[in-house]
Amino acid sequence: MDNIRVYREWAPKIAESAFIDPSAQIIGRTVIGVDSSIWPLVSVRGDVHYIEIGERSNIQDNSSLHVTQPNKIAPDGYPLIIGDEVTVGHSCTLHACTIGNRCLIGMGSTILDGAVLEDEVFLAAGSLVSPGKKLEGGFLWRGSPAVKARKLTDAEFAWLKTSADNYVELKDEYLAL
Repeated sequence: MDNIRVYREWAPKIAESAFIDPSAQIIGRTVIGVDSSIWPLVSVRGDVHYIEIGERSNIQDNSSLHVTQPNKIAPDGYPLIIGDEVTVGHSCTLHACTIGNRCLIGMGSTILDGAVLEDEVFLAAGSLVSPGKKLEGGFLWRGSPAVKARKLTDAEFAWLKTSADNYVELKDEYLAL
């Protein structure tokens, strides 16, 4: 497929059960896990460092995923690591950060270099996570810059997994077309 491209000697590694929309671009040192999905117009650019997307995660329309190459400030650079059962809403920018398992990244959010989201973080739509910031799991975070708003409710904890389940079902429908 023209939308899955080798960069230098690195070819994307995509699980057989993953769904990649034909309009998405997957480039270079990228690993996409079992039952994950990449939706229309998403860019996953693992050129100057690597990107790992875990199992049952979904990256929604118009999102941009990139990395940071080694440099004077960050001698090792920064990869982009996304855990299992993560939902990344529409039009998000994830740049060289680490996202734990069962997180939900609200639409239009930006997460920058070296930021770390622990497991089970709910990031409200339109939020900005500053470089190097660490977000504690089990909480709703919101704003620009993102601040801890409150503990997650039981319903919100359940929604983190339900969202992933819903997108696994949806990608299965698309793969069956």
